[in-house]
Amino acid sequence: MTITAAHIQPIVALIAGVLILIMPRLLNFIVAIYLIVIGLVGLGVFKLLKIG
Repeated sequence: MTITAAHIQPIVALIAGVLILIMPRLLNFIVAIYLIVIGLVGLGVFKLLKIG
C-alpha cells in the first residue's frame, strides 16, 4: 500500500484514538498537537516537503 497525503489524516486519527483510550490524560496534548499540525498544513507550511 502506498501512503499518500490523503492517508495521513486518518492514520493520525487512529493513532490518537488508540492513545486516548490507553492514556486519557493525553487528550489535551493530542488535540493541541493535531490542531497545530492541521493549521500549519492549511497555511501551506508543508508544501516544501512534497508529502505524497
